[in-house]
Amino acid sequence: MRGDRPAFVTFREEGPREGFQIEKRPFPLADRVALVEALAGSGLSSIQVASFVNPKKVPQMADAEALFAAIRRRPGVHYDGLWLNEQGFHRARATPGVDLSGTLLAYVSDAFARRNNDCSAAEMLERQARWIALYQEAGVPLSRAILVTSFGCCFEGEIDPRRTVATAVAIERLCREHGGRLPEITLADTVGWANPEAIRRVIGMVREALPETAIGLHLHDTRGLGAANVLAALEMGVDRFDSSVAGLGGCPFAEHGDAGAAGNICTEDMVFLCHELGIETGIDLERLIGAARLAERIIGRRLNGRLMHAGSLAAWRAAA
Repeated sequence: MRGDRPAFVTFREEGPREGFQIEKRPFPLADRVALVEALAGSGLSSIQVASFVNPKKVPQMADAEALFAAIRRRPGVHYDGLWLNEQGFHRARATPGVDLSGTLLAYVSDAFARRNNDCSAAEMLERQARWIALYQEAGVPLSRAILVTSFGCCFEGEIDPRRTVATAVAIERLCREHGGRLPEITLADTVGWANPEAIRRVIGMVREALPETAIGLHLHDTRGLGAANVLAALEMGVDRFDSSVAGLGGCPFAEHGDAGAAGNICTEDMVFLCHELGIETGIDLERLIGAARLAERIIGRRLNGRLMHAGSLAAWRAAA
């Protein structure tokens, strides 16, 4: 049964930023340009290219401006960047080729907020008013709010879904109070605690509280439930997911502070899932698999994607 599955799903690719940022060493600019261009060539419509952060703390992203300058852009592709403070935002604004989108950030877990941003979840929410004003001053429309630790936290444990709903309602209200409209709430399973039942429950509760706001998901495959969680979300009608080619990236807090946790859901694997279910993505899967294999060659070790090693079923079906 199709249930409420969407007819079309959008994948927002984060591998070039999230994947390379978490690596312990910088990688050649030309290699990263080649990967971004291969991803764009597969039909992905949104690619997060780099982050504008302190180059002394994150040398892997020190050349963000040069990376954007080197990319041969494809029409219809959104080439995005990430910033964490006003200095980073102004760097992004000054960089030709960055497609700016107004993203807000809120924490459901207070402990995670204090560990990650040195402030409480309530303080982080209050700071978003300044971000709304900055985006308005710059003429950058709000795109979404990401709710970190929507399903669980490695410092607090289980997250009551009512807290996630309350955080979603609070940030949507903040946007309205400051003259903005929030098109999307992205529920982030930051440290891989979600399961299909939790996915269905939280999506249903947030949708009931904010029926006019679209819901997206940022999922990790930390404990192997990434595909099951995507399927549960698809059955709930969710049509937008953050993902990383070849499963690049991860969260250094996912195992109580230990690095090395599995990364985001794998883009090509989830595109394959959608295609097998008859859901369109606008993506050429074989080209995307080629981009995943390129990522593995650049990184220089075996990556977590399944399809890039097993191949799709296209050749089998063509021969049948």
